[in-house]
Amino acid sequence: MAWTYLMDMDGVLVHEEHLVPGADKLIEELRAKEIRFLVLTNNSIYTPRDLRARLQRTGLDVPESAIWTSALATAMFLDSQRPDGSAFVIGEAGLTTALHEIGYVLTDRDPDYVILGETRTYSFTAITTAIRLVEQGARFIATNPDATGPSREGSLPATGSVAALIERATGHAPYFVGKPNPLMMRSALRSLGAHSESTLMIGDRMDTDVRSGLEAGLRTILVMTGISSADTAERFPYRPSRVIDSVADLVGQADDPFPDG
Repeated sequence: MAWTYLMDMDGVLVHEEHLVPGADKLIEELRAKEIRFLVLTNNSIYTPRDLRARLQRTGLDVPESAIWTSALATAMFLDSQRPDGSAFVIGEAGLTTALHEIGYVLTDRDPDYVILGETRTYSFTAITTAIRLVEQGARFIATNPDATGPSREGSLPATGSVAALIERATGHAPYFVGKPNPLMMRSALRSLGAHSESTLMIGDRMDTDVRSGLEAGLRTILVMTGISSADTAERFPYRPSRVIDSVADLVGQADDPFPDG
């Protein structure tokens, strides 16, 4: 079977902007053997071009076309739901660029959607505008449900936290596109032209990576280089297809990542 790889970025390939040992070797092997792969992230701040540059600084050579973000998944979803629509957006270039590329108009005048993404500078004025537009009938979409994001100083409020604020103020819950919604996986598969039966998902979180892979019908691999440990993995009612220490364990096995069947 020719496998297709979907891989989370943070905690799998890099950790706090440092390369996970062996990740570069796995990427080199996938490219040398022409095995299709995508690097996935719930982060909607950066464009794939930006993320490629950031990964290059860690020593990872990942093509721009092999990076899939929650912003791209959100744009694909909206294009399928309401082509050439309009949106009021709270977010950064990764999200606004993806929406412009599908022909969306960004406006605060009677938009079809309010779209909430990641930003390091959430504005009270923008959040207030979003609340009023949702109250007036705009549909509420958020790129991902992550409540916090990392920084050198500690946790930062992220999309999920701000979405909860808007939901509490309006009574309208957002539709989250990113992981653990399997829509993120299916949109990635469509972008590759791949099938779930021959695709695997590598992640460091049971509640997002493994869950979304499982619900999309993929084989899943949990690594111990991020947030999960063997003990925390046992607390969930579902299991990954395989548990490994790190992606370094897959080097030399890219053609057969499930040697035990």
